[in-house]
Amino acid sequence: MKQILVRSATRALFQGGRNYHRHFSSSAAILEPRHHHGGGAFGSFYWRRMSTLPEMKDDHQSEEKKNEVNNNNRNAVVSSYWGITRPKVQREDGTEWPWNCFMPWDTYRADVSIDVTKHHLPKTFTDKVAFRAVKFLRVLSDLYFKERYGCHAMMLETIAAVPGMVGGMLLHLKSLRKFQHSGGWIKALLEEAENERMHLMTMVELVKPSWHERLLVITAQGVFFNAFFVFYLLSPKAAHRFVGYLEEEAVISYTQHLNAIESGKVENVPAPAIAIDYWRLPQDATLKDVITVIRADEAHHRDVNHFASVSVKQLDIHHQGKELRDAPAPIGYH
Repeated sequence: MKQILVRSATRALFQGGRNYHRHFSSSAAILEPRHHHGGGAFGSFYWRRMSTLPEMKDDHQSEEKKNEVNNNNRNAVVSSYWGITRPKVQREDGTEWPWNCFMPWDTYRADVSIDVTKHHLPKTFTDKVAFRAVKFLRVLSDLYFKERYGCHAMMLETIAAVPGMVGGMLLHLKSLRKFQHSGGWIKALLEEAENERMHLMTMVELVKPSWHERLLVITAQGVFFNAFFVFYLLSPKAAHRFVGYLEEEAVISYTQHLNAIESGKVENVPAPAIAIDYWRLPQDATLKDVITVIRADEAHHRDVNHFASVSVKQLDIHHQGKELRDAPAPIGYH
């Protein structure tokens, strides 16, 4: 009798273990940490029963979330593993914006009605020195480039983009040292430098520099940057006057370029895509349109630097007794 009871108990125990094993394989109880407010420094724990049906539901929900994240990521550009993203930028017609060097809100329409014939007559000694120095540099560039207008413009822009950066940098450092505002002139000069750089990026699309021209650019940039840095430290007024005259020569150079296009010496090729987007030109714009807006930019830089030179010396009747930081800076033109 005892053997029958032991045998029955063993069989029941064995079958129960199998049923328990079968049940545990289809569902499980796992311990998951879940933090609740007020649950102590390490939070609290709860038991959650995982079965086949809820698992499929959770997988479906996670798949939906994954698809949603992927859709969101399609509208963002990951620029580094730090997770820095920016939304994709589109044109007004819905096409993707192709440039990373400038955005649609950086584009503008140049004021081509600006007077390109203005000239500041040198009166003071520093004005005369600055004017003659620019004329001497003009003679050297004309001897080297002659009627290669595209190469001349390319070389000119590598130099013209330096003063705004140097002036903006030194005014920035001065603002930090003296704990004072710059009156917007830091931004104005840096905008000028960026605009000149965009001129260069446009000209590079039209003219491919040779190896000796690249070497000349490297040499000229190294010499001019350091010379202008010292020049601006010694006399910001004279430095701005020098740049004003430099921009006057740039206007003259681009006027000659336009005359060569109109006379047929230079082919009036289609405008580069970067120029069409940057200056908001029509899709059928040509080289003549590009040179026209670049010349307008140079005329604007001419006026800004002559104005800055006068304001530094405090001779302008409208800003008499004020420093450059007190004069209105031309922010937002570009």
